Amino acid sequence: MAAGNAAGNTAGSGTVLVGISGWRYPEWRRVFYPAGLPQRLELEYAAGQVASLEINSSFYGLQRPSSYLKWHDTVPEDFVFAVKGSRLITHVDELHQVRVPLANFFASGVLALGTKLGPVLWQLPPRLRYHAAVLEEFLALLPQSTAAAAGLAAAHADLPADRTWPADGGGAGVDRPLRHALEVRHRSFATEECYRLMRRYNTALVVADTAGKWPLLHEVTADFLYLRLHGSTELYVSGYSGAELDAWAARIRGWLSGSGCPDGAGRDVYVYFDNTAAAHAPFDAQALAGRLRGPSPHSA
Repeated sequence: MAAGNAAGNTAGSGTVLVGISGWRYPEWRRVFYPAGLPQRLELEYAAGQVASLEINSSFYGLQRPSSYLKWHDTVPEDFVFAVKGSRLITHVDELHQVRVPLANFFASGVLALGTKLGPVLWQLPPRLRYHAAVLEEFLALLPQSTAAAAGLAAAHADLPADRTWPADGGGAGVDRPLRHALEVRHRSFATEECYRLMRRYNTALVVADTAGKWPLLHEVTADFLYLRLHGSTELYVSGYSGAELDAWAARIRGWLSGSGCPDGAGRDVYVYFDNTAAAHAPFDAQALAGRLRGPSPHSA
């Protein structure tokens, strides 16, 4: 196991993976990435320093199967990618009648990540308000396993053979559970009705720290938690202090052990730092992972 992946070790009843949102940022060169490191080696380097990465390019447009296969082959065997869902689904169609766009998304190569595929992240725009019927229709469409995702992908439309995976429309290997996380940015989602709906479909409500710009919700709605730390004082820019990282580590330990969950059952926790503008993200991820690898400050 690579040194950076040690953050994936278990703590309590759940497993924690601490990583970063994306990896290709010019401002990280000569700061996080060593001087002279070729761009083509940045993913390999980043994957040796953290346990997981969010793929963000999938939000802006459908990626090619060849890209997913290359990413899969570049990282260690125990590495995990989260994949950000298409903005066509979340920002353009706003979750309305999205069966075909969902099929196209899953047909584009996401399943080529195989065992390295972690949760799929769906980020909603700030203008989008909670509407129970719309949200339930969307959640009901989300495939809960890779086999279900492959079945949905087979109904894709207008994608050429070289832009689909599996290209023959067949299965996608061994069936595995598929997790989904929803990042909301409108206060109207902060209702018990919404939480109950998300629990029904085992969808994690993202714990998003956004420097106070959008709601910071801690509700446990699935068998895992998904955190996105965008910056506590300046969105996408500010780094986290030692005291702030200590506080997040304590919360995460509670979720891992179950002491911070309503039913007392431990959860897996995925954490991604998105304070990328000034290259704080990878260093904050390493610092938090180090805290979680060490003993709890309250242990005997």
